[in-house]
Order: sequence, then C-alpha cells, then structure tokens
Amino acid sequence: MNPDDPRARRTRAGLRAALLTLLADTAPERVTVSAVAREAGINRATVYQHYPDIDALVADAMEDALAHVARCAALCPLEAPEEGAPAPLVDLFAHVAEHAALYRALLAGDFAHRLRAGVAGELRERFAAGARPPGTGGVPDRALAAHLSGGLVALIADRVAADASAASAEEAAGVAWRLLAPVRYR
Repeated sequence: MNPDDPRARRTRAGLRAALLTLLADTAPERVTVSAVAREAGINRATVYQHYPDIDALVADAMEDALAHVARCAALCPLEAPEEGAPAPLVDLFAHVAEHAALYRALLAGDFAHRLRAGVAGELRERFAAGARPPGTGGVPDRALAAHLSGGLVALIADRVAADASAASAEEAAGVAWRLLAPVRYR
C-alpha cells in the first residue's frame, strides 16, 4: 500500500477520525479495531492494511493533537503584556475545551508523556535559537523545557479533569500565563 496514494490518505484520515470519535466516549484501552472499522464504515482487513494494530492507529491519530498543542505553546510571543495571556495560549485552551472528552481520555495514558515531550522539544528549539526567559541563563535548555512543558501539560490535564465550561479559554489561558510568569518568555 502506497501511503502517498490519495485513497490511502483518505482511508487513514477516516480511520483517525473514527478513532477520535470513539475516544470521546470510550476509554482508550477499550477501543478495538472492530469498533474503529465499524465507525469508519469499512472492514477490519482494511484497517490492518494501514495499521499493524490499534496502538499504531492511536499513535498516528494523536500526532495531530500533539502537534497542535506543541505549536500553540511554541508560538507564545517573546514579549506579551502582563495583563493578558497571548493569543496562541488562548487558542490552545479553546482547542482543549472543544475536545475535552478526548483529552481527558488521552491524558490518562501515555499521551501525557508524549505531549510533554513534544512541547519540550519545541521549547528546546526556541531556547537553542536564543529565545530564553530572563534569569534562566544558567539553567540547561533541557531542564527549562521540561519544567515549562510539564507545567503546561499539568494545567491542561487539570482543565479537562474539571468542568471545562467552568472557565472560558481566555480565563484558563490567563491562569496558565500567570502561573508560568516567573519563567515565561520576555
């Protein structure tokens, strides 16, 4: 199977969408290949033509979510007003609120580790390029990135564990911005 074939890309996109739909209401460990195939409207054999197992499908489907969160975190400006959170952080929390059930299920498993690693990688790239928070010159890039990404993922997990509608995305981003203020970009 040629993964670049438009039909293969459409099938894989449909399988990822079916999986994400199922994950919104079902714990990740309870999702089966049969359920994904049924949701996507295809047979099980077709799933196996594209993915060796359900874990490979989950990993592929989560890449988009991981990339979105990492991109939003990395887009936070080097300088932002003290009184408000930067727009990329608001976008991140709006995305999380929109997909709260999905993130709730995913953050209970290995996805939290992968999310932290993805955000930390984006931040290490910025630090290596010279964009560092003031007063952190003696802190290794890896440690600083781990600290910031761990805090952000913990705040995302807390957001989805609570009632996501309790606070707006702007309010949630504002809280995150204030908590990360001592080491945020300047």
